[in-house]
Amino acid sequence: MPFTGHAEGMDHQHHSSVHSRPHRLGMGRRVAHAIRPHSHDHGTDAALESSAEGWRTLWVSLAVLAATAGAQAVVVALSGSVALLGDTLHNAADALTAVPLGVAFMLARRRPNRRYTYGYGRAEDLAGIAIVAVIVASAAVAAFAAGQRLLHPRPVTHLAAVAIAAALGFAGNELVAGYRIRAGRRIGSGALVADGLHARADGFTSLAVLAGAGGVALGWTWADPVVGMAITVAILAVGVQAARDVGRRLMDSVDPALTEEAEATLRATPGVLGAGPVRLRWVGRRLRAECAILVDPHSSVIEAHAVAVSAEHRLIHAIPHLAAAVVHADPLDGADHHALLAGHVLG
Repeated sequence: MPFTGHAEGMDHQHHSSVHSRPHRLGMGRRVAHAIRPHSHDHGTDAALESSAEGWRTLWVSLAVLAATAGAQAVVVALSGSVALLGDTLHNAADALTAVPLGVAFMLARRRPNRRYTYGYGRAEDLAGIAIVAVIVASAAVAAFAAGQRLLHPRPVTHLAAVAIAAALGFAGNELVAGYRIRAGRRIGSGALVADGLHARADGFTSLAVLAGAGGVALGWTWADPVVGMAITVAILAVGVQAARDVGRRLMDSVDPALTEEAEATLRATPGVLGAGPVRLRWVGRRLRAECAILVDPHSSVIEAHAVAVSAEHRLIHAIPHLAAAVVHADPLDGADHHALLAGHVLG
């Protein structure tokens, strides 16, 4: 029979002093503690805190991009620049992505239940799909407008205002992009990072608008619609990158370095003689882990459980955004022992 010291994530908490000093428990509580599934789930409070930060990020970026798009829209109406129109559409679309993300953050605050036992964190991955759709739609509108202008040329006026609006678009987007990306990485939100990358691309397209205005000033009437087409290509490239990132998250992809760090953390835990498979997956902005360790076959159930709890605690503190871990303890058998002696890595 394998030992069963592990964490199953059942959302009942134990104080860390209980785990670090199990010998102070009475015999009855020690046995119950050993055979009962153990949870070290920091996810609820952390999710609420990160959702609050996500909300702040959304409101700030929404205000900045809405102001930027509004100012640019006025210049578009005056100048007739389709390149600036494309940039304005991108900024407006980027502001509108706050809607699906806001809904996702609200859902993420809901606690797990019998139907959604892992909670509602996956709503952010669905929001990521909506963001990709908005990126593609805005690129399609910009491409249509640029194509129409190539077929039916018309002069662009108020070039100085176009240049100022383009510079404003770059500044606003870069400010929002850096803010979203930093916040998204800090709270583990792939959707927010994808949204930040979208804003960064929009910033560079604003510089392209500036270049197009310069070309028109030199008499190159084709420069404005050509820049509009170039903007479309840039936005589509960002859409592909965002789709790849969101798709990987939906497929439970994690950075291999995190898996290696988890394995090293398990092996460094006192009482762990080897580490078996380590599986990590994202649930919204939080990671969950399922791991196996090898312990002394002569250990009691309580001793094996204590090793598993220690390994779990180390994982929680070593892996960023890790909310809960299932650590299963198995006794070291003869084959495992020979593998260890031969220097093979168990996994």
